Amino acid sequence: MLLHIERLLDASAVARMRARLDSADWIDGRETVGPQGAEVKRNQQLPEASPLRAELGREVLAACAGHSVFHAATLPVKILPPRFNRYAGGGIYGAHIDGAVMTLADGSQLRSDIACTLFLANPDDYDGGELIIDDTWGEHEVKLPAGDAVVYPAGSLHRVEPVTRGARVASFFWIQSLVRDEAKRRTLLQLDASIRQLTASAADNAAIKQLTGVYHNLLRLWAEA
Repeated sequence: MLLHIERLLDASAVARMRARLDSADWIDGRETVGPQGAEVKRNQQLPEASPLRAELGREVLAACAGHSVFHAATLPVKILPPRFNRYAGGGIYGAHIDGAVMTLADGSQLRSDIACTLFLANPDDYDGGELIIDDTWGEHEVKLPAGDAVVYPAGSLHRVEPVTRGARVASFFWIQSLVRDEAKRRTLLQLDASIRQLTASAADNAAIKQLTGVYHNLLRLWAEA
């Protein structure tokens, strides 16, 4: 499931974050991947141990926690602390698939069910830099307004096209979901959206309660806590 999450960060939050990032000390992004990734990756990242990365990452996680659509779409149980990258001057990340299991700072592991890219530069500020996601329906080109995010299956083949003007700045991270199966997560998201729409339209309260019960019973059946 590929989903556009609108306004994960508002304009003022993006502006504050960009002011910090535009004066940050970036490193070669190849230092954070294995040999295969290093062959196709040409970008910059904040260092793993950067206090700025930790501070801004907490802001991103707080925004995720308060965004109802993000939560309904991902049903997070663990989130890898967000990282930040920058593409400029021909920067590119060739076709690759993310690692299936990642290690958190406390030594525990995260199964990467879902990938998220949070755009921090507006599309008019740079040329190129499209996130291309390949699935059974073909290739999808993603280039969103600053503050918007895209979530998609971490097992998808994907790439970032060369940035030929300006700079593409983004945050990216991975999520382990309570529900591993993508199709089941899609069903739950559709149910959640239906319940919200029926509630907003003042539909029959008994029917809404019944549908809500269906949602939670399916979640109870499918969740892997």
